[in-house]
Amino acid sequence: MQDLELLQDGLALMALGMGVVFVFLTLLVISVTFMSKLIGRFQPVPVTAVTAKKSPSSHAPSAQNDEVMAVISAAVHRYRSTRRH
Repeated sequence: MQDLELLQDGLALMALGMGVVFVFLTLLVISVTFMSKLIGRFQPVPVTAVTAKKSPSSHAPSAQNDEVMAVISAAVHRYRSTRRH
């Protein structure tokens, strides 16, 4: 009889614990959803302005990419040359 009572107490405690966790997670989901909607209402997503002139700025990233490639190549060459010695 004592084993049956212990089993019932254990199952009741398990159900209580699972119920508390379920309620907590439900409240967490509701609060996060509410905060997301609240932030969306008071802080809208900024819209980026599209500029008409794109051709002069398109040459700058290409030159910058070439410079970055040269620096990376030099760093790799130097690393490989110091690694052998």
